[in-house]
Amino acid sequence: MMNNSKNIFKRSVGFNTFLMPFFIFLVGVALSVFPQNVFANNLLVDNFEVYELDEATNTITFQCDISWENSWRSVTNYDAVWVFLKYSTDGGATWSHASMGSSGSNPNGFYTPSTFEIIVPQDEKGFFIQRADLGSGNVTAEGVRFVWDYAQDGLSDEESMAANTINKIFGIEMVYVPQGSFYAGDGNSSSNYHFKEGSSDTDPWYIRSESAFSTTGASSDGFYYTSSGSSGEASSGAVFLVPTSYPKGYKAFYQMKYELTEGQWVAFFNTLSPEEKANRDITSSVEGGKGSDAVVNRNTVSWDSSSPKLAAETMRPDRPMIYISWPDIAAYADWAALRPMTELEYEKSARGLDVSPKEDEFAWGTTSYNDALATEIYPDADEDGTEQIYDGSANLNRNNLSWSSGDGRVGGIAEGQKGPLRAGIFAESSTNRTTSGSGYYGAKELSGNLSEMVVSIGRSEGRQFLGSHGDGGLSEIAGYEGNATNTDWPGINVTDSARGVTGTVGSGYRGGDFNAANVRYFQLSDRSFGAKDADSLGQDQRYDASFGIFGGGRLVRTAP
Repeated sequence: MMNNSKNIFKRSVGFNTFLMPFFIFLVGVALSVFPQNVFANNLLVDNFEVYELDEATNTITFQCDISWENSWRSVTNYDAVWVFLKYSTDGGATWSHASMGSSGSNPNGFYTPSTFEIIVPQDEKGFFIQRADLGSGNVTAEGVRFVWDYAQDGLSDEESMAANTINKIFGIEMVYVPQGSFYAGDGNSSSNYHFKEGSSDTDPWYIRSESAFSTTGASSDGFYYTSSGSSGEASSGAVFLVPTSYPKGYKAFYQMKYELTEGQWVAFFNTLSPEEKANRDITSSVEGGKGSDAVVNRNTVSWDSSSPKLAAETMRPDRPMIYISWPDIAAYADWAALRPMTELEYEKSARGLDVSPKEDEFAWGTTSYNDALATEIYPDADEDGTEQIYDGSANLNRNNLSWSSGDGRVGGIAEGQKGPLRAGIFAESSTNRTTSGSGYYGAKELSGNLSEMVVSIGRSEGRQFLGSHGDGGLSEIAGYEGNATNTDWPGINVTDSARGVTGTVGSGYRGGDFNAANVRYFQLSDRSFGAKDADSLGQDQRYDASFGIFGGGRLVRTAP
């Protein structure tokens, strides 16, 4: 064993800044340390370096400090950061997912101060770091150590220590949703296609376990399915089995605290090969894409496809990412070793355990809402990606925003266009669950901003979902590079599953987006778009013109 290997072979650290729930650190040769903050919750990694190289066990232990603001652990739940490592053996031309050295709670070789804990799942694709004690506020975990098992990834000692081997660390803020029973549906006597117990019984479903159950066409006291009428969706009163394997939300899971942002997307995109980038290029017009490198609907991502080795860029890393399709978000999930969220998990995360639903409630637990207005943006009405809202009670971004300057406003870069507001914009130190627009467990913007892409229960292709996690790798089949490869995920190619997720069947939307005209779409139990139509073009659309929906990404991971 070579102890204190940072004195033997030095890997310095470079840093790129992205969204509040996100960081990237680069470890490579001849780089310098540039610790920086990110906006809002200021997720920060500092002093990142190699701590120890052990050639006998074929492992490298890394050390760093991790800090973020507005953390908490209560008797109800807590937040966490999902951390994963990528490595390149060719100077950054291609990237692979790194395996942790062991699994469990604070496993051998891993270290964190006693006020924190590290949880490594069995698949060893990353780790969660979270508070160990009750408390709230800003936190710093100093001297965090974790182990990369490079032999498990097929690397030799020489390859792992080569001058052109680089490591990147990524982190995403998450919230923990505990195990327990919950209600799905809000008891509304009007349609809204919510879950209810019978054709004439509007009581909500009660999910009390992960056991299989069958829907029924009975008039009361069952699991009655109400169809929104999408092509291929189960009809109202249809009888079908929801198998044990379909994640029903009863079991504990971690959920992204914020919707996927431009900064997160660009960081992912820039690890892809040129062929993978071509299939994940949202700036093209393919499949309802943005069709421009300019600002469109306040999306600022740009990429020069004529020089595919160049990096994509964003001017607004904290802004939620639009113009992504189901295949796009599935690819990100696979790459990040996460998975899609089911619509039952969506309702549980917003409503909470055994919380009696209110008719027409929103994700923050009340039946009222307060629209954000363009005149309330500050400082200086400058919507530059760090904007805030004057109105401390505003909690919804919806169709009636009217802009006058800045990104996407009249006279701005993309004149008169709507779009998402900064992730977590309503949350401040003085806000509560309602005024911050938060779900029961702390996830932001579950109602409004962007529609949540979910695994539908209303189609057999959704119910085949096993809840498998991504493994960090994407399809390499010619013409299908960069697709998610989990065969149980909705949209898996029906001709050849090795092509990956190419379609949309089995997915749906919940929660409403900035483009929605009807306020009911933002209500927690509304299922107007809970099951998408059958693919009309064999591919999902980055802007779903058939529904008029801009979908966003919020991924989850089943708790170890």
